[in-house]
Amino acid sequence: MKLLFADDELSLQELMRVELPGMGHQVTICPDGKSAITALGQNRDYDCLLVDLDMPGAGGIEVIEAARKENPEVDAVILTGKGTLETAIAALRNGVFDYLTKPCKLARIEEVLRRVARKRELTRKYLAIKHQGEQGNLRTQLIGSSPVMLRVQRLISKIAPTDSTVVILGETGTGKELAARLIHNQSPRAGKPFVAINCGALPENLIESELFGHKKGSFTGADATRIGLIENADEGTLFLDEIGELPRAVQSKFLRFLESGEVRKIGENESKICNVRIVCATLRNLEEMVRAGDFREDLWFRINTFEIHLPPLRNRIDDLPDLILHLSGRYQVGVNLHSGEDLFTKEAYQILAVNPWPGNVRQLANVMEHSLIMSDKIPIDVDSLPPQFVPKRSGGTNDKPVILQTVSGTEQESGELRTLRDIENAAISQAVERYDGDKHKAADELGISLKTLYNKLSQHDAKKAA
Repeated sequence: MKLLFADDELSLQELMRVELPGMGHQVTICPDGKSAITALGQNRDYDCLLVDLDMPGAGGIEVIEAARKENPEVDAVILTGKGTLETAIAALRNGVFDYLTKPCKLARIEEVLRRVARKRELTRKYLAIKHQGEQGNLRTQLIGSSPVMLRVQRLISKIAPTDSTVVILGETGTGKELAARLIHNQSPRAGKPFVAINCGALPENLIESELFGHKKGSFTGADATRIGLIENADEGTLFLDEIGELPRAVQSKFLRFLESGEVRKIGENESKICNVRIVCATLRNLEEMVRAGDFREDLWFRINTFEIHLPPLRNRIDDLPDLILHLSGRYQVGVNLHSGEDLFTKEAYQILAVNPWPGNVRQLANVMEHSLIMSDKIPIDVDSLPPQFVPKRSGGTNDKPVILQTVSGTEQESGELRTLRDIENAAISQAVERYDGDKHKAADELGISLKTLYNKLSQHDAKKAA
């Protein structure tokens, strides 16, 4: 820890100048209360104060009060040779961590400082967990057994045990934070904090403060000293979503942290070493941003040790039943489902299966929540789907429903409700045609295995022959 020791006994000053660093702490020695208060105003962020109760210039309680004005989170230990009930009560009223009477053995001081360090570590973990809870969903499962998802899961299992930086690429709603949490939970850091920040959700002038923290009074609105998210994530994982939105000035400071491990609060002159694993995510093309001068090339090379590409839902539609089944666990469905398809009628599921899902799994979750609220029964029928999913009808009462065909990527109206098999066959034929008969590439685009593709082609050929 960073300690401030204040005592007017010269022999005790010299002893602590040697012994406290020997215990692993950084220490500033002050000969009296006045110099201690001066030291507190010199851009120093102390973790703990060890102060004599009675000193020239200012007493220990005054020093503690001055420190708390700068940093309300600082801990304090009183040392005194004149212990009385009144002084003990005064110390308790000022939130002093412990109260030691002189002469005091070094082993006793070391034991108290260990408890202070433990308390501060638990506080930091609590703040990190609180921040993590505020980020929302704590589930850490990537659902899906399609070939593309199995590749993602295998890559995560290889990367997770290391300390390598990772960039997760994918569209909105594909589960980038979920993948980051999975990397953290499968790593040796699993018991440490996981802290997430969306770089695109904060005003540019606040991102640096969020990441690195700030000293009280360092800028307008800095009413108290604040620990940054990097420091909160010490020994754990920091997830930077939308890192492409990081301002150029902050990119430079963040690169320095990656290279040195040093964190310096805004308004501070001294740095602190933090051991943090970095996982980033973006839906932007960072290589194009580098070429355009919007993202530092050296930072891109520094963070891009491994890339994980999360596929959009439309490219792994085979996972739709498993995803529906998993997401249904968030809601009180009231029935036991054996497959996600059981939650919807055949017609409703057909519509979901051919939707392009621009919002990916996040959109699917919203569609399910809407449908479960609107439906009075299970399975959910077409009329309970969100309005944009409900089949359009022409004016006549005897007309058949019209659905939007989205297989080819463009919407067109059809005079009849085609079956899921018809739409599926059209999607397969178009994919095979796009790749000039290369079934490996067609299967990858469709998010199905090569074996499944061959089976569906055989079924289609058999139907045509019949």
